[in-house]
Amino acid sequence: MEKELCQGFYQTPPLWINEQFGVAQFRFPEINLNSFRAKEIPERLRLGHKMEHAFEQLLQFSEDWSLLAKNIVVKKGKISLGELDFLLTHETSNTHYHVELTYKFYIINPEITEPMHRLMGPNKRDMFYTKLDKLKEKQFPLLYSAELEENLNTLQIDTSQVIQQACFKAQLFMPYKNHGTSIRPLNKNCIHGSWIRFDDFNSTEFKRFEYYTPYKQEWVLTPSLKRNYHSHYNTLLDLNLRMLKENAPMLWVKKDNATLEKLFVVWW
Repeated sequence: MEKELCQGFYQTPPLWINEQFGVAQFRFPEINLNSFRAKEIPERLRLGHKMEHAFEQLLQFSEDWSLLAKNIVVKKGKISLGELDFLLTHETSNTHYHVELTYKFYIINPEITEPMHRLMGPNKRDMFYTKLDKLKEKQFPLLYSAELEENLNTLQIDTSQVIQQACFKAQLFMPYKNHGTSIRPLNKNCIHGSWIRFDDFNSTEFKRFEYYTPYKQEWVLTPSLKRNYHSHYNTLLDLNLRMLKENAPMLWVKKDNATLEKLFVVWW
């Protein structure tokens, strides 16, 4: 599973190219995954922390980058001000980088007028615009905090010379049968599937397909036929319970011709 997770992370496109919203996107190095050997990733970690392991392993496999430090906690007395994800060195240019890592699953809700507000987590609790604001207003400024200065002096880093970027990867999901919503200036290659409301899923159209409900760490992966797929009826029984808990699961949908698609079913 570790190699699958790392491969899924690597193959997920960045949410934007170059610089958008005042934030430069980290350009991940090209890696030959055939010769890559993944190390163990602790099973109990949340998916976001597993993606940190994938980022670190893949980057260290690359000859272009070296890791100076990671998960640097910035404190003022006993109060935590936040954490820097990664400090890196680009070997060729000997340039230092501060990279904040984000890996997200967002649905696109065209019912919302403001384009920046259309990206949200399937459970409506995770908004792109709030994450972007946090990145710009809280996480990046930590590099220049007086509380971090001593640590950086130990690493012999001049903050005025550090390049700050985001490695912001995402899988986007468009409304089912409505992929015409513009997502510019975001990367259209991030579109990985669709989303639908529960009442619409409980319809004749979906009864002829089969479904697998992946564990959250499998959300990163490309759907595979090597899973036990279930009927619409059995899937509906499971979804009923999830809807009551206000939990929006991802499904892998196996259609008549054995094509596979990703689909979020939302409760709201």
